Amino acid sequence: MAASQKSLAVPAALPSPQRSGLVIAAVGAVLFSAKAIVAKLMYRYNVDAVMVITLRMLFAVPLFMAIGWWQSRRLAPLSWADRGRVVFLGFIGYYLSSFLDFIGLQYITAGLERLILFLTPSFVLLATALLLRRPIGRHQWLSLLLAYAGIVLVFAHDLDVSGSQVWLGGALVLGSAITYGIYLILSGELVQRIGSLRLVAYAMCVSTACCVIQYLVLGRPLAELAQPAPVLWLSLVNAVFCTVLPVSLTMVAVARIGAPMASQAGMIGPVSTLLLAFWLLGEPVSGVQLAGSALVMGGMYLLSARKN
Repeated sequence: MAASQKSLAVPAALPSPQRSGLVIAAVGAVLFSAKAIVAKLMYRYNVDAVMVITLRMLFAVPLFMAIGWWQSRRLAPLSWADRGRVVFLGFIGYYLSSFLDFIGLQYITAGLERLILFLTPSFVLLATALLLRRPIGRHQWLSLLLAYAGIVLVFAHDLDVSGSQVWLGGALVLGSAITYGIYLILSGELVQRIGSLRLVAYAMCVSTACCVIQYLVLGRPLAELAQPAPVLWLSLVNAVFCTVLPVSLTMVAVARIGAPMASQAGMIGPVSTLLLAFWLLGEPVSGVQLAGSALVMGGMYLLSARKN
């Protein structure tokens, strides 16, 4: 009896590479979600979204340039057409999306921001259904219903607590999620040709150039970049631990366990954001928020599990 139970238990255990892949994906999701917390902490020093995103990218770009150079030595050079696509994807996926996100964070809680961004796979599904005329199955409609019901629940709670500015912040973060969804749709074929890590590195370099151009066009003095030490340290944390490191960890996780399982492990992101916001920012965590978060994560789990 004991022997038979043991034989049944062995296949149920995950192989070591799979366990490590899930852990790597989860750590990457927590670190990436923490960028909202870091941005909120920076706003306490009277900096705006332009300063937050500019400092973030200036600290991150040397690392992405190094990754891009390393990848370029291993892979074939890009055609001029692909270079143009990388520029466009860098603009929409990492500059515009990040800028809308950081502006929106000035008006809503970090927890709501993370939940809205967590809906990105659903926007990709809806966009492909409309543009490519792919039917949406009943299982997928159920996942969308659960996820959007959860967002409505959390949004209504925050609206009651924080006031009408939640509408503006929510709309901006929604725009961030939609633009990033467009990036995901358009980058699919390009990733296969030039490699995912090289695409991210090059796109981040383009995003940095956009941030610098925006900073100069707005007439901001370069001396303003010399912010107090806490702002610079937070920017370094945002760049290294909330940008470069999670991107790299996610790529490693996808290589080990595949995109579907990596995305499911990433569901820890919204939960970690709620806990970190409660711990570091003093944002309240209510039963309504937890229930809404559970609905959103349940909906996204059903959507990703369907692809598995």
